[in-house]
Amino acid sequence: MSFAPVTRPSRGRQNRANVVVMARLPSAVAVTSASCGTDCQSVLRAHHAERDGCNQRYMHAGSKAFTKTLVVFLALVSALGQQLLADGPRGSQEATGFPNLKFPTRGGKQLWAEQLLFHDWRIQKNVITGHFRLLDERNVRHAWGNFAHCKEQLEKIKREKALPPMRGRAVVVLHGLVGTRKTMGKLCDFLRTNTDFQVFNITYPSTRFDIATHAKNLSRIIENFEGVEEIHFVAHSLGNLVIRHYFADQMKLRDARGNRRFGRFIMIAPPNHGADFAKRFEDNGIFKLVWGKSGQQLAHWDRIRPHLATPPCEFGIIAGGREDGRGFNPLVDGDDDFLLRVAETRLAGASDFVVIPESHFGMPSATVTQRLTLRFLQHGHFISDDQRHPIR
Repeated sequence: MSFAPVTRPSRGRQNRANVVVMARLPSAVAVTSASCGTDCQSVLRAHHAERDGCNQRYMHAGSKAFTKTLVVFLALVSALGQQLLADGPRGSQEATGFPNLKFPTRGGKQLWAEQLLFHDWRIQKNVITGHFRLLDERNVRHAWGNFAHCKEQLEKIKREKALPPMRGRAVVVLHGLVGTRKTMGKLCDFLRTNTDFQVFNITYPSTRFDIATHAKNLSRIIENFEGVEEIHFVAHSLGNLVIRHYFADQMKLRDARGNRRFGRFIMIAPPNHGADFAKRFEDNGIFKLVWGKSGQQLAHWDRIRPHLATPPCEFGIIAGGREDGRGFNPLVDGDDDFLLRVAETRLAGASDFVVIPESHFGMPSATVTQRLTLRFLQHGHFISDDQRHPIR
């Protein structure tokens, strides 16, 4: 806490004193006097007593008014949230929206999950209230309400702006635990500049739900990729497990290996065997709070492993480490990227594997990661065909 001194003159006509008010928010206000005689101090004490009584009465009345306002506000939010949650993501009920002013947003962090993507337009769902919103490429909100209303507004915008249907090849990009779209921003910009892929940088509330829930949301997004002929995947850290869970879910429903739309998959720092580092802190309250349900699953690998599939497409792995046997973190045994051991990233079936001298958190935006990712997307190897390091 910091104190801000404010100098005020006393009301006495004689022996004026400088009164220093030390304001400490949001606690009570403390007042002291300086360079003041006995008479002035008496006057000040009387003045302070009268003022404090008024303040207490004012604060009590204000507190009651604030409490009533807060209760009404929370009741409205609760009712709104329950109504919107009842609408469901498929918009099965009548489209319901709310008056909207085009409002700039931050694009969604840990409280929003993508539900539908069309080029640079996105429909997101709030994980607390359950309401939906429609954002453009600048993260400006164009509609909000239930899913059906947002989709209805998107269809209207398609007609008004004559937006072309999605076609060709797409790349689905997922960030890792506690990440955001910004985490993968540089990599996505690099791919957009150097390829003709439609790049979808997807945000999801990585700390709010378990991996299975993230995989279901990913499935909903891909189901709406109408017109897209080929889908590639790029993910960092936890995002790789979300995609592997998605593949496993697809295999239960249909033969994912027969899905001709699946192209290549680049795994960046994937915890393909869990994370020993997470196990060290699995009983730590701060760890549980920050990393959430998905992070805790990394510490209980035996529970999540049966629900993950080996990718049914060509995939390559980019791991981080110093290749000196020690790595970045002295708390992790062997070569590591600070969070994961190189050995924890390996997965049988990979057509290529490479280790780069980057930390876990720096890998997505590293120039070498961008170039390796592009090369694998285009050619199916990181360096050259004769320098592959497949994992059997």
